[in-house]
Amino acid sequence: MSAPFSEALSASIAASASALPMPVADTRPRSQPAGPVRPTTPSTVNWERIWLAVLVFGLLGFLLLSIALPVGALLGHSFWSNDGKFSGLTQYIRYARTPGVAQSLWNSIWLSAVSATIGVALAYVYAYGVMRTCMPLARVFRAIALVPLLAPSLLMAISLIYLFGTQGVFKNLLMGHSAYGPFGIIVGSVLWTFPHALMILCTTLASGDARLYEAAATLGAGRWRSFCQVTLPGSRYGMMISWIVVFVLVVTDFGVPKVIGGNTQVLATDIYKQVIGQQNLSMGAVVAMLLLVPAGIAFAAERHLRLRQAASMAVRAVPLEPQPHAPLDRALLAYCALVSFVLLAVMATAVLASLVTFWPYNLTLSLKNYQFDMMDGGGWASYGNSLMMAVATAVVGSVLSFLSAYLVAKPSGFVRARQWLHAIATIPMAVPGLALGLGYILFFNSASNPLHFLYGSLGILVLCSVAHFFSVAHITQLTALQQLDHEYERVADSMGVPFWTLLWRVHFAVCLPAVMQVAGYFFVNAMTTVSAVVFLYSPQTTLASVAVLAMDDAGDIAPAAAMATLIFLTAAVGRLLIGLLDAWLQKRTQHWRHR
Repeated sequence: MSAPFSEALSASIAASASALPMPVADTRPRSQPAGPVRPTTPSTVNWERIWLAVLVFGLLGFLLLSIALPVGALLGHSFWSNDGKFSGLTQYIRYARTPGVAQSLWNSIWLSAVSATIGVALAYVYAYGVMRTCMPLARVFRAIALVPLLAPSLLMAISLIYLFGTQGVFKNLLMGHSAYGPFGIIVGSVLWTFPHALMILCTTLASGDARLYEAAATLGAGRWRSFCQVTLPGSRYGMMISWIVVFVLVVTDFGVPKVIGGNTQVLATDIYKQVIGQQNLSMGAVVAMLLLVPAGIAFAAERHLRLRQAASMAVRAVPLEPQPHAPLDRALLAYCALVSFVLLAVMATAVLASLVTFWPYNLTLSLKNYQFDMMDGGGWASYGNSLMMAVATAVVGSVLSFLSAYLVAKPSGFVRARQWLHAIATIPMAVPGLALGLGYILFFNSASNPLHFLYGSLGILVLCSVAHFFSVAHITQLTALQQLDHEYERVADSMGVPFWTLLWRVHFAVCLPAVMQVAGYFFVNAMTTVSAVVFLYSPQTTLASVAVLAMDDAGDIAPAAAMATLIFLTAAVGRLLIGLLDAWLQKRTQHWRHR
């Protein structure tokens, strides 16, 4: 996310170094730094090492408590029955013999595969239009397509109910078929995962080597053949990675199948039924472990593809600049306009339904659906809890993820501990939110756990949200920090500057844009998430996203749409405020980026 470290900062540091007295020939061992140094004493060196050890092992302990141990508790509890007796694989065998289990597993796989295939195909054409053509308003269309990132997946499912449900506007288009089931799950999943696939594919198509297209044109290849033999092969890894990402998002999603899935069973809803419906935590742990299998395989495949992905811009590459082609530009403009219209229309449907008196019979505008204190779900207090949790998650998550990335990338000591730190920080990428939330129940709700007091509080919701989205934030900030040359650490050592001064005045200052983007990522996801927190709230800490589910279960679809709309607006405003704060901080602290 952060831009590469610019020449301006390097020049300023080089100028500072040149202002120092010229050192004489150095005949000391290489382990002793040359140039002006502070008097080093054993106490000074030990203090830096002690503080570094406190940071490394303290953060490692935090990640163990918030990520590794809850996942371990989930695995361990799947081998124990509810009465506390070791059952081995008995729980797995019992679940396998339950009627409908094979159907749930099959539904999860094929619905996710179909949704990923359709979504990636639609997103690829859209990404090609905004990145590889000269059609007008390309940036506007790209921004519109990313709007669903600010809304919970529940919003899309509720909109589909108003459009294709039993009282839907376009219910006749289904020719007697029900929207509640595979149709609703696939369409809803494609709509809310579309921007995720688009971001990956836009990055894939953002760069290209013009020499390949010139060679293809020289050999007589037309535009279509160049696309098939140059563009598609060059973007195959991006397409496969985006397909895997969307597959994991759909197979682990709980909101869409819960709202519009009808009687179609999937693994995500099976976990909810076992834990909430039957209070069977052991069987819920078994289902969660099964849900980890496709997610884990997909995660491993994605990592393998990223390692195999070659650079699209070699050292001698010539950047590709799209050339105007009127028929193609007009066709893709029409396509992008249609997709953007569908995305906005679906989201606007839920917003409109929340503002009318009684859909579709009385369309008089009214705010009665926003009287949440008269509905199930915790009232306006739920919205307040979500807002507090999102702000706390943004602050805590951005700081801790930056600190974990720094400890992995920059220090030279405690190599094994730092390796474990990075390994644990990437675990949440392969753990679905439902599984992590259930692991939190099994770990923190244990009477023998001294942290038992956190259970049911807002603190555990913040902790789970930070852990759930930690991997992406950690890797993002690690990428930003790895762009900084290790020369800065060597210069700081030679000048006797402690690591915390370098951390604050150089590393954090340079990576501030990435930190702010990560804060926005945490805020939006904490506002919209439901899967990771659906098991952890108490009557005093209900959340807005959970309130949407409660209203939907109670048949209050319009108030559910109103709460989902409020979540979307809050996420948009919060992201805008964080962006303005980022711009203000960059204006005050990032002068070195400009000549």
